[in-house]
Amino acid sequence: MDRISEFILSKRWECLWMWLPKLEYGHRDCSEPESKRLQCFLDRNLPLHRAPVIESFRLKLISSRFKSENINLWVAIAVSHCLRELEILYESNGFVINTPALKYFKLMDHNYRSHNCLIEHMPNLIEAHLDVELTDMKSIIGSITSVKRLTMCCSQTMLDQGFVFNQLEHLDLCLCAPLFPDQLFRLLKASSKLKRLHLFFMNSDHYPQEDMDDWNQPSTVPECILSSLQSLSWSKYTGEPQEREVVVYILKHALHLKTATIKSSESEVPKFEMLKELALSSRASATCQLMFE
Repeated sequence: MDRISEFILSKRWECLWMWLPKLEYGHRDCSEPESKRLQCFLDRNLPLHRAPVIESFRLKLISSRFKSENINLWVAIAVSHCLRELEILYESNGFVINTPALKYFKLMDHNYRSHNCLIEHMPNLIEAHLDVELTDMKSIIGSITSVKRLTMCCSQTMLDQGFVFNQLEHLDLCLCAPLFPDQLFRLLKASSKLKRLHLFFMNSDHYPQEDMDDWNQPSTVPECILSSLQSLSWSKYTGEPQEREVVVYILKHALHLKTATIKSSESEVPKFEMLKELALSSRASATCQLMFE
């Protein structure tokens, strides 16, 4: 009797599963037998899924046992159900992404070995989040220039001259980038409509780059600083000369700046000294509020 009940229950579950709008499979420590069972399950059952819209499809496949052709097939099946959100956690030696309808894109790639990465055709992208260790950023940067909001952490040179972010309004930039001030001002020059700038450390073990003191102030002020920048925030501010130079430069030229928020801890920089140094600096905007947290 128990075996009959178990069979009926499993058949009922299978019927319900076919209509689930949110699907998540795999985990970080998937053994070889578990990987085989998961692959068989997806190969057999995913083509039978009946939900007209799959809201989210998540694959956590930290194993070389899963072949890229299988993953491509599973993703294609999910996309055929008007897929809205896709997340793939996968160890790969290279990947190609071509998603013309995509609106939000998040890429985390901490593979330090050399590998191929081709990202293209994202004309409808609104927001992008990049946390990568790639040596060649050209295809990525070239594909996200339509975004309105960008969060970026990259240990390599991020921008070549020539890329333009015509729609970018909100930029969150990690301070760990090499030659950080130069990278920052290249982005500012490429983003004429920028309204909000947030400088921070994405990971707790990141620290200011030693080469920040090599910064030479740009000969021309970026257009966004003169015409559109309204908000500046800096997290984990240390008060070092190179950091202070960047803040003072922005305060001096940002005509429409409304708020400048500097966040630090007591151990990083004495609050009174920081307040005095920055409060005495000139400000292009008479209405700018300088706040310390």
